[in-house]
Amino acid sequence: MASGVLFDAPGPRARTRNAVATLIALAVLAAIAYAIYARFDERHQWQAKLWKPFLQGETWTDYIIPGLLGTLKAAALGAVCAVVAGTLLGLARLSDRRWIRLTAGAIVEIFRAIPLLLLIFFIFYLAPSVFGGGDYALIAVVAGLTLYNGSVLAEIFRAGVLAVPRGQSEAAYALGMRKHQVMRMILLPQAVTAMMPAIVSQLVVLLKDTALGYIIAYVDLLNMGFKIIPAVFFGSLIPAAIVIGIIYIGLNMSLSALATWLERRRRRTRRAV
Repeated sequence: MASGVLFDAPGPRARTRNAVATLIALAVLAAIAYAIYARFDERHQWQAKLWKPFLQGETWTDYIIPGLLGTLKAAALGAVCAVVAGTLLGLARLSDRRWIRLTAGAIVEIFRAIPLLLLIFFIFYLAPSVFGGGDYALIAVVAGLTLYNGSVLAEIFRAGVLAVPRGQSEAAYALGMRKHQVMRMILLPQAVTAMMPAIVSQLVVLLKDTALGYIIAYVDLLNMGFKIIPAVFFGSLIPAAIVIGIIYIGLNMSLSALATWLERRRRRTRRAV
């Protein structure tokens, strides 16, 4: 085996130790999985009657799919608004005008410091007194996601732009380009590629944070899985939690795969140009 750049290739003893450690880790994981299975079995959570509702089409069309659509709706609106807000705040923090930098910095620091659940609560209970009666669950969730994640994304965007070598912008200024042209044509295209993993990670967090809408009775996947389905099908809380958890894992993995595909496509396009 050839040596790597940052480490030496393991020898026979090291490979043996790695194999033994891997087997031990797998055994420990298998033991944990069996303990969980046995505990659920003691509580009769593997009985067919508890899982039967999830084999019926009505359960999916009446409960799970509407909840999934609610989650995706809040996540999509929150992601778009957070990216737009993050971009604007990030650019504002790079402004030449001091009052714009300070204002944007204060907004970012304030909303990064406030817990997201508190933001959702505040907006949900404040909106009726300002705008009158109505259902503000979706607005509260989307606004909370936008304020919190937009503030985090603002720092990601700012860091990505600052990470581009200064020679890039200096060369553009030497060619007579204005600052907005340098930002739009030189800095942002390079920064977005470098920022993509961090942006995707934050969007995955945003998707999971939509579950906080459960607290204010927003109709999403978690609300359906932990409140409505167990109420309709008595005793199906654990099966519902497992099914809902698998769906959330699938959503997050799909988002990560989409981001990876977009990044690879962008790199191929840049090489072709």
